[in-house]
Amino acid sequence: MDELAGRVAVVTGAASGIGAALVAAFADAGMRTVAADIDLAGARAVSEAAARSGPASIAAEVDVSDPSSVEALAEAAYDAFGVVHVVCNNAGVLVFREFGNAIVEDWQWVYGVNVMGTIHGITAFLPRMQAGGEPGHIVNTSSIAALGATGVYGTSKAAILALTDALADELEGGPIRASALLPGMVRSMITDAERNRPADMGRRVDDPTREFAGLVGLDPSTCATRVIDALGSGERYIFAGIPEGAFDLETTQRRRFEDLMASIEAGIIREG
Repeated sequence: MDELAGRVAVVTGAASGIGAALVAAFADAGMRTVAADIDLAGARAVSEAAARSGPASIAAEVDVSDPSSVEALAEAAYDAFGVVHVVCNNAGVLVFREFGNAIVEDWQWVYGVNVMGTIHGITAFLPRMQAGGEPGHIVNTSSIAALGATGVYGTSKAAILALTDALADELEGGPIRASALLPGMVRSMITDAERNRPADMGRRVDDPTREFAGLVGLDPSTCATRVIDALGSGERYIFAGIPEGAFDLETTQRRRFEDLMASIEAGIIREG
């Protein structure tokens, strides 16, 4: 997608953090936008700011864990603008639980929002985008945590990375592309995600990092800038917001790949 002006972008988790930065960046690029979030008041504030600096923008309330809610979001976007070119499945939640102290509801909530929310976004928008026949891009927010973090959150982000790979392979050669956004430490409200945890999803826990929500990390505009660049270049993996020296990704991922290749070699059944 070389030209963004005049096109339409839908962003979930748009009330704050990376989502809000994406809406602002798309508006600055001349795109019409849909700011969607479970926090409708927050989404409206972001949408109103986008409309002041760019073309038309609407806000929508969405619970991405509910497929009917995401379907309603798609209908609202197409009713408003008639077409959608970019979908950012960005909504996400976080719990600091490792396997030993996690409860079933932790997994259900995090996977329901992070993983199924991404899937719901794909199933609601992709068929419509394909039917429209125009260039498009789906960006799914994974995380640097997908590359080695443990526990509930890290594994959910690894699932998003895997499904984005599969989607990108399936779409290869067509007018629509798919990319995974893998942020590092970025200022957002995700460490206070428990504020939106439904009552039927088990106990809420005040995590120690909650008081730093929105205060720690790099500016989320770094992610938005990287996404804008990736829409033009077609990058499959969009890394952003990784402080220099904070993560030795090159070493750890090379070691992981080498271990994987050695294990594959050991498991090959050879004739004779």
